[in-house]
Amino acid sequence: MLKTLRTSTLAILVCSTPSWVLGADFDGSKPLLCATIDAHFCGLGEVCYRTVPAVLGAPQFIRINFAKKAVIGSQRTTEIRHMEPSEGQLLLQGTELGYGWSIALDTKTGSMSTTLVNREDVFVLFGACTPS
Repeated sequence: MLKTLRTSTLAILVCSTPSWVLGADFDGSKPLLCATIDAHFCGLGEVCYRTVPAVLGAPQFIRINFAKKAVIGSQRTTEIRHMEPSEGQLLLQGTELGYGWSIALDTKTGSMSTTLVNREDVFVLFGACTPS
């Protein structure tokens, strides 16, 4: 009887764990490995088109190192200049090669949306992250 009670109590505690505890992997406390999956490109006065990230020169994988405030790709590393946590997401921003970029990271699922923008072009990437 006591063993059954302990098992039931443990099951209740695990099942009632708040979602913010389960989503702690994506709150900026752990480094992440992210894969780019889908990409879109829009040029000034042109129709936007959808493609795979490699066609646009985007890295297949990026690492986000929150402790070093850096986004690390296969060819370059860029500084995270601004981080803003909010309900359900973590926003990261910076600049690189004349583009402003933003990453919106879903703190529950690890999915990400990324934009790179300048006065002539917009790149939009979608992907998913996992703790590394």
